[in-house]
Amino acid sequence: MPTAYGAEFRQDVIDVARKSEAPLAQIAKDFGLSVTTLKRWIAIAERKDSGARPAAAESAEMRELKKRNRLLEQENEILRRAAAYLARDINPK
Repeated sequence: MPTAYGAEFRQDVIDVARKSEAPLAQIAKDFGLSVTTLKRWIAIAERKDSGARPAAAESAEMRELKKRNRLLEQENEILRRAAAYLARDINPK
């Protein structure tokens, strides 16, 4: 069963990993952790530091942009068909 570590301990380990020039494997060994656990903690901390919500905001923006793109493609198709229909009357073959 995995051992639960406190938030203060995690933050201390992350701070050491960020400041240290030692390899992550050595830092993990010194603190009695696996390298995978240490990497996961660092990744989580980086997401928190950069802000987790911009990803949701970017996702909402992406949905809006895709919706707008679909609408513009539909309008473009309508205009293309209208131009072809009108050109048919001008230049019959």
